[in-house]
Amino acid sequence: MTADAPALDTLRNRTFDEIAVGDSASIARTLTREDLRMFALLAGKAVEDPANGGGAPTAQDTVALGMWAGAWLAALLGTRLPGPGTVYRRQALRYSGPLSAGDTLTLRIEVSSKDEASRAVVLDCRGSNQDGETVVEGEVEVLAQDERIERGRLALPDINTSDANGNDGLARLLAHVAGLEPVRAAIVHPCDALSLSAALDVRDAGMVEPVLVAPRARLEAAAKEAGLDISGLAIEDVAHSHAAAVRAAELARSGDVEILIKGSLHTDELMSAVVSSAGGLRTKRRVSHCFVMQTPHYPRPFIVTDAAINLAPDLLQKADIVQNAIYLSHVIGVAKPKVAILAAVETVNPSMPATLDAAALCKMADRGQITGGVLDGPLAFDNAVSMAAAQTKGIESPVAGQADILVVPDLESGNMLAKQLMYMGQAASAGIVLGAKVPVVLTSRADARDSRMASCAIALMLAHHNRQSPP
Repeated sequence: MTADAPALDTLRNRTFDEIAVGDSASIARTLTREDLRMFALLAGKAVEDPANGGGAPTAQDTVALGMWAGAWLAALLGTRLPGPGTVYRRQALRYSGPLSAGDTLTLRIEVSSKDEASRAVVLDCRGSNQDGETVVEGEVEVLAQDERIERGRLALPDINTSDANGNDGLARLLAHVAGLEPVRAAIVHPCDALSLSAALDVRDAGMVEPVLVAPRARLEAAAKEAGLDISGLAIEDVAHSHAAAVRAAELARSGDVEILIKGSLHTDELMSAVVSSAGGLRTKRRVSHCFVMQTPHYPRPFIVTDAAINLAPDLLQKADIVQNAIYLSHVIGVAKPKVAILAAVETVNPSMPATLDAAALCKMADRGQITGGVLDGPLAFDNAVSMAAAQTKGIESPVAGQADILVVPDLESGNMLAKQLMYMGQAASAGIVLGAKVPVVLTSRADARDSRMASCAIALMLAHHNRQSPP
C-alpha cells in the first residue's frame, strides 16, 4: 500500500501497527543551483554546478549532493512514512550520481521488515533522476511510534546563498552569447555621453555592430565633450530625434538592422515609430515590455511584465502580454515557464477587475488561446514567489512559490514593482520590448551599465532566434 498524502495543513504519522511490509511513499524534488551552493558550503567547499561550466564533480561535491538527497529522505520519513515522531536509527546509502542543477530526484521508500520487540522498521530506499537512472539506493532503519501524532504543517523558510550583490547573472549571460555572431543594431538618437558609451560598450563586447541614427553634428559634439571615439561607426545623419526614430524603423523594416536600441530620445517617440502602421514593424501581437530580473532573494531569474508600454491593458491585450513573455522565456531557455497573474488577492472578486482578468487568462490557456506556459491566478505577489506564503494560505498551485513570469495588472503597479526590486531588492535587470518584428531595447538614463549590457545580450539572443522563426 502506498502512503496517502496528508492533509495540506496537517502531518499525521502511521503507527507501528498500521505499517505493513510493502507500504511505500515517495517524494520528488528538483535540484537548484542555490541548493548546490548551500550544501557545498555546508560540506566545506563553494562549488559551481557542472552544467553551468563549473567542471566535473569532485568527492566533496558528492558529499554535498548526498547531503541534499539525505535531507529529502529525512523529510520523507518524518512527514510521510512513518511520519511525525519517527526516530532515525541508521542508514546505509550508496550514491552513484551525480546530479546537476535542474535534475529531478524521485525518492521512494518501501517497508522491507518490522521488528515487534524493538518497534524498528527497515525501509529500502531508491532515488532516480528524471531519466529513470538510479542515483542513490540503500536502506534506512527507524523507530515507529505506537501512538497517533498529529502536527500542523510548517512551511520551510526561503533560503538563498547568492553573493551580497546577488547579481552574478550578467557574467553568465555574456558568456552565453559570446559565441553568437554580432548583429547590426540601430542606436536611436544617442546624443549624450551615456548613450554613446553604451554603444561602444556593446560593440567592444562583440554583441552588435552599431549604426548611430542621429544628427551628425550633435553626435560629434557629444562624443568630443565625453572624450569618446566614434570614428569607424556607421552614422545615419538625420535632422532630429523624431526623424531618427522613423529612420531606425525603416532600417529595421528593410532588414538593414536587427535590433533597435533607444538613445537619448523619449520612449514614446521611439515606440510611435515602431508601432506606426507606416513603419512596417507591427505583427499580429501587441507590443509589450519585459523586465528580466535577478535578485539574491529569489532562486531563479524571472520576468516582470508589462511595466513600461501598456498603461491599462484589457483582457485581450493582457493575453498578448503573457504570450510575449512566454516567447521570451523560451528564447532564454525556460521551456515551460510558470506564469503568475498578479492581483492584490488570490481569490476572484467581481469588485476587483484584475482578479477577473486573471481567471479569464487561465481559462484561455486551458482552451489553447495562450500556449507554451503554465498559468495560474489570481495570485498575490507573496504567493507567487514564496512557497512558504502559499502553503500558509493553503494554496495548491503548480505556479505558486516558483513563478518564472509575473504578469502585473497595469503599468503603474508593474513599474513600481520593478523599481522596488531594483532599488530595495538588489535586483539586476534587463529590459526588452517584444511583439514587433525586431527586439527593441528601452534604456533609462538611470539604468546601470550592467543593465544596458544585459538588455543588449537578450536582444542579441532574440535577433538570432528571429532569423529562424520570424515573429
